[in-house]
Amino acid sequence: MFYTIIKNFFIKKIVTKRLLKQQSFLGHTKIATIGILVDETFFSNTTKLIEQICVQGFKKEQISVLVYKDRIKSKEEIAPPFVSLKNFSWSGEINKHEVNDFLATPFDVLINYYDVNKYPLLLMSIDSKAKFKVGFESVDKRANHFIIKAGVAEYEAFTFEFVKYLKILNKI
Repeated sequence: MFYTIIKNFFIKKIVTKRLLKQQSFLGHTKIATIGILVDETFFSNTTKLIEQICVQGFKKEQISVLVYKDRIKSKEEIAPPFVSLKNFSWSGEINKHEVNDFLATPFDVLINYYDVNKYPLLLMSIDSKAKFKVGFESVDKRANHFIIKAGVAEYEAFTFEFVKYLKILNKI
């Protein structure tokens, strides 16, 4: 327990420094690829979220998902790629190549599907090479380019608002 508190403290310091250097959104390209960063600690309906995004007109091949969970039980199975606090070093580096590949992919949109400020999630959001980042209102405002006011359990309302504003921004 003490180990995780200290690790979170160091990751928080790294996130704070990187948020100051965060650049604003500059592109006006159409959306072809979507990355979703999900905190499965509070939201376990990832497949329903993907289905809802597909209902809105996107193809499943366009969507990539990275799952974060605070604690992974020994017999619990999570579809890869997934990450936990154990995969982070004290300096904020991630020791899992699937996660590094996900973060290095230049998605047209990254959906930060979590509503609690967890520093490993914020660090991954900041480190992502996505061109446009969408998230919830309760998360640090500097981590996202666009903020949607909804709850994590309201994935249907979130995807509806997401697509509605993408159309307004001429991204679809």
